[in-house]
Amino acid sequence: MSKKMEGKKVLVTGSGTGIGREIALEFGREGAIVIIHYSHSSKGAESAAKEIQKRGGKAITIKADLSDVDQAIGLASEAINFTGGIDVLVNNAGITMTLEFERVTPEQFDKVYSVNVRGQFFLTQSLVPYMKEQGQGVIINLTSVHGLRAFKGHSVYAGTKGAIISYTRELAIELAPLGIRVNAIAPGAVPVENQLKAAGTDDLSGTGKLIPCGFAGTPHDIARVAVFLASDDSRYIVGQTIVADGGTTSWMSFSEGYRDIGLRLGKGYVPGL
Repeated sequence: MSKKMEGKKVLVTGSGTGIGREIALEFGREGAIVIIHYSHSSKGAESAAKEIQKRGGKAITIKADLSDVDQAIGLASEAINFTGGIDVLVNNAGITMTLEFERVTPEQFDKVYSVNVRGQFFLTQSLVPYMKEQGQGVIINLTSVHGLRAFKGHSVYAGTKGAIISYTRELAIELAPLGIRVNAIAPGAVPVENQLKAAGTDDLSGTGKLIPCGFAGTPHDIARVAVFLASDDSRYIVGQTIVADGGTTSWMSFSEGYRDIGLRLGKGYVPGL
């Protein structure tokens, strides 16, 4: 490892499982002091902290329910108390819901927006003053390709991810003059533990057949993007959403059918485009 994050103080939310856990581990490998946040089970968070410590690094775990703004603010305070400041905030925590639009209840709507948008908003707000005082900082928000493309059953979840993209762009221009860079990452298909449980299988390799590059991503793919965005290598990247999806959002799903129609018509072009 390059140790490009040596001594940097990093808070990664939702880092007890999946992509967040690997992001925390990757920052630890790069020499960062890592605060690993979790909301329910401590098992994954504690094991990640031990792995970082075993390599000679520093890491602690903090529990907080980000749907509760008071707990989100409390997480910021605990992180500052441990490190004395935060150089990098990775807003990874989020929950998903797949449900037809007409069946969504107000309670379900509020829960997803509270965690995915409201919680990270006020956690970030609580940490920005410390970054301003330092004269530098990096904020990385995890969104999703669902914020860029439509998929049935995701009206609530996609709405939160679209909000994160817009909020990232707007916050970036407010904070850039203060030395704080804000960007986002939009992962495509990245199978993690919860998806495997939901699918009832340990093998989602077939997902890759639906992706232009031929394979699904891994949490480590996303973790490397996060480290890049946190480092000085990306100092001129501000307010952007970096899409890491193997080409998924670049694919026009009906292009083959349109091409075939054009060939049958002998026109050599795609009708309507």
